[in-house]
Amino acid sequence: MSHMQRRNFLGLSAAAAGGLALGKRLEGAVAGARAAPARKAPGAAAGKRTVVVWAEGTAPPNVYPKEINGAIAEGLKTALAGWDVVVAGISDPDQGLPDGLLAKTDVLMWWGHKKHKDVSDALVEKIVKRVKDEGMGFIALHSSHFAKPNKALMGTACSWGAYKGDSTTCTIRVKDAKHPIAEGLPAEFTFEHSERYTEPYAVPEPKAVPLEGFHTVRDGSKDPARMGLCWEIGKGKFFYFMPGHETNPVFVDGNVRRIMGNAVKWAAPAK
Repeated sequence: MSHMQRRNFLGLSAAAAGGLALGKRLEGAVAGARAAPARKAPGAAAGKRTVVVWAEGTAPPNVYPKEINGAIAEGLKTALAGWDVVVAGISDPDQGLPDGLLAKTDVLMWWGHKKHKDVSDALVEKIVKRVKDEGMGFIALHSSHFAKPNKALMGTACSWGAYKGDSTTCTIRVKDAKHPIAEGLPAEFTFEHSERYTEPYAVPEPKAVPLEGFHTVRDGSKDPARMGLCWEIGKGKFFYFMPGHETNPVFVDGNVRRIMGNAVKWAAPAK
C-alpha cells in the first residue's frame, strides 16, 4: 500500500468511527426524549381556578370608575388567593367570553341592566351548557335577574313583585350562619341602596337562602325580602344576590366583597 493509499484508508476509518459514535449519541438523545416527562408551558399552573366577572359597561363612572366588574374583581383578587380573576364585558371580542376562556371558567359572575337583549343567544346556550352539563358556577347580581343566562337557567319569569326607587338603605341579615356564603359576616350590616325589589320573586324554590334582610323606605317603613338565594342547576351551583344598584357603591362595601368571595368559592365545582 502506498503512502497516499494508507493515508486515505486511515481517514475513511476515522470518519466511519466518528459517524458510528455520532449515531449512538443521537439514538441515546431520542431515547432520553421519549423517556422524559412532558414539560408544561410557562404559566400553566396545574389546578389554578378561574372566575370571570362580566358586566355590560353601563355603570356611572363617578360611582364605579373601573366599572362594576372592575370593583368586584378588585375585591376578589384579595379574597381568592391563587385564582385567576378575569374582567370581561359585552364590548369585548366575543362579548367577553370566547370559547377558550369560557371552557376554563370555574365561576361566571354576571351584572347587567340595560343591555340584556344585546347578549347573543348562542353565547347564552354555551353558558347554560357549561353550568348544567359541566358544573360551572353562576352568580347573578341585582338587575341580572332579567339577564338572558339567568332566565335560561331558572326557566321562569324571574320578575319581582315591584321595583321602587324610594329606599335609603339596605340591611342584610344572616339567615343561615352555617352556610359557606355567610362565613365571616356579621349577623347584620347596612349600606346605602336607593332601589328596592319587592317580593315575591318568580323563581323556583331555592335550595338555600343564606341571606335575608330589608330595605328602609324614605317614609320609615321596612320592606323585607330574600337577599341571597342558592340553587343547584344540573351539575352547577347558582347564587343570586339581590342588592347592587349601579348608582350606589355596593360592591366596594367590605361585607359585600366578602359575600362575593364566599359565593365564588361555594359555586366553584369540586376539583
